[in-house]
Parts: sequence; C-alpha cells; structure tokens
Amino acid sequence: MLDHLDIYCERTAPGLWQEPLNTVTNLGFLIAAALLLRLYLRIYRGRHAQGWDRLSLIALLAAIGVGSGLWHLTAERWAMLADVLPIMGFVSVFLLVFLTRVAGLSALPSLGLFLLYHAVNWAVQASLPPDFLNGSVFYLPTWVALVLITLWLAYKGHAHWQGYAWASGLFLVSLTFRTVDEAWCSWLPMGTHFVWHLLNALLLYLLVRGLLQAAMLRFR
Repeated sequence: MLDHLDIYCERTAPGLWQEPLNTVTNLGFLIAAALLLRLYLRIYRGRHAQGWDRLSLIALLAAIGVGSGLWHLTAERWAMLADVLPIMGFVSVFLLVFLTRVAGLSALPSLGLFLLYHAVNWAVQASLPPDFLNGSVFYLPTWVALVLITLWLAYKGHAHWQGYAWASGLFLVSLTFRTVDEAWCSWLPMGTHFVWHLLNALLLYLLVRGLLQAAMLRFR
C-alpha cells in the first residue's frame, strides 16, 4: 500500500497524475535553470572554476523542479523529501554565496549569520503548528531574510537592489497563493498551489540572475 499524502486542493484521490497542474508547472523551475545556465556560460566563459557556487545554485534550481514534480506526481513520503531537500539546499547555498560574494564578508561573520538564519528558522517552526498558514510558516524566515538582504543592498546603493525588492514582493505574493490553496477549494477546485510554483520559478530566476549580474560587473 502506498504511503499517500493528500495535502493539496487539486488532489482528490491517491495515485499518479492526480495533481496535473501542480505537477506540470514545475517545468517553470527547469526553464528558469536552463535560462540561467545559458547566462552563466556566457559570463564565465573560460573561467568556470570561479563560478562553481553559482552553478551549484542553478543545479539546485533544476533539482527543485524535479523533486517537486515527483512529489506532486506521487504524493508519497519519499517524494516529499525529494521536494524539501533541494529547497533547503538552495536557500542555504544562496545565503552563503550572497554573504561571501556580494556582501564580501569573511568566513567567520558569514558562518555566524548563516547559523543565525537557521536557528531563527528552527525556532519559528518549532513554536508554531506545522499547518499554520497551510504550512507556509516554513518559508516565512526565508522571506524575512530576503527583505533584510534587499534593505542592505538598497543601503549600500547596490546596482541590483531594485531587482531584489521586486523579488521580495513576488515572494510575498507567491506565499499568499500557497497559503490559500486549501481555503479556496470549495470554489476553485484546482487550488492555487500551481501559482506558487510559477511565481517561485520566476523568483528564484531573479535571485540567481542577480548573483550572475554581480559577477558580470566584476569581470568588466
């Protein structure tokens, strides 16, 4: 017997392809990863060793699309891990890349802020029910971190702070669609989780593109 989990509005029965929109919209992450890879190859031509961290983010972005696709395709517990682990990996690597490459912090302050983020993330999730905001509490500390990053970039007059401001707003909108998925089932049977996928694909594209563009400015 399959260890089936039913936590999204679109799924009404166990089995494969019971969440067609939630499954197919994960192609957005793969498209975003392909576009970023093309940009990466153009920027780091002849010096790929210098951009391995950004390349790892692109790989993790593709892994998010695959893992989330498997999760919504099967709704089994093992697939939930395939969904969650690449997301956690992406957030962690992005934070480290930003702190070291963009903010220019040394190893010790970067590690301290990295551990502080994860400590706050753990504390928030431990203090609130897992179904709070339909599970979106998992992403709230990440949104706050992105807002703080945006404010720091604006304070420093960084060339791409406005792009990150748009990303912060986009993240809040996508979180809203994720949160209301179950609540809107009665009048929107397909739910709204698929919108979360599409907006997040754009969000992660903007974040990684910002890192790549920062590298492009340095190479000029």
